[in-house]
Amino acid sequence: MTTELSQRSAREVLDDHLNIANEWVGAPSLDELLAEDLRRNVAEDIVILMNRGTFRGYDGVRELALALADELPDHEAFEYTYVAAEGNVGLLEWSYQDSKVQVRDGVDSYVIENGKIVAQTIHYTVEGR
Repeated sequence: MTTELSQRSAREVLDDHLNIANEWVGAPSLDELLAEDLRRNVAEDIVILMNRGTFRGYDGVRELALALADELPDHEAFEYTYVAAEGNVGLLEWSYQDSKVQVRDGVDSYVIENGKIVAQTIHYTVEGR
């Protein structure tokens, strides 16, 4: 991977973000992982759109990460079923399953500039098992 974070391709940023996201399996605290992801991969003025509203900046990312951790209580690994990047745009399709819930329709899109995610859309539905 390119050592200068701002010189990374969209795919390199996306891969780094996704690898950090799956380190939450068995992690005692999500705070350190989230801090590392924010530092490496997320612009301070990021805008995230989803059906729950518009979320801005690191505070918005933290709010959504905590909500996701609550909704997916066993903190199992995500399955990335499709990952693509072209130019500064990325797309992720994902699923998740644990003993209590599942997500079959996760889709995130990303805009990446200067080695950081500057915009993201998120969609998923949590279903009981």
